[in-house]
Amino acid sequence: MWTCPKCGRAFQRKNQGHYCGKAPETVLEYINAQPLATHSHLTEMMITLRNSVPWIKERILWSMPYYEKEGKAISFSACKEHISFYVGAEVIEEFASELNEFVTKKNAIYFPYHKALPTKLIATIAKRCLS
Repeated sequence: MWTCPKCGRAFQRKNQGHYCGKAPETVLEYINAQPLATHSHLTEMMITLRNSVPWIKERILWSMPYYEKEGKAISFSACKEHISFYVGAEVIEEFASELNEFVTKKNAIYFPYHKALPTKLIATIAKRCLS
């Protein structure tokens, strides 16, 4: 058991990532709460997802940006060195050849901040997941 020294919440895992205080209500609030150096990548990710699938529903769920359409969902989160893009293991397998320059784990793709976002690939994956 680990207790956050800032907010006093208790967690099973040591140094569990969480928001101390009130979670953001919109994706823009989420982005603005992140370190300034990540804003351009996070904003580009948000815009790419919004523009890739018509009628996509955007909200905050589990304190991170969450996109859904007709019962299908994807999400992303800001991490220290990368954006984690949660799309599911099947999709990661399907796009394995296009993702070979990125780290992938279980159901997430890691897009590092020091590289340009592959917006065309992100849009294609979003369409595959939500259409």
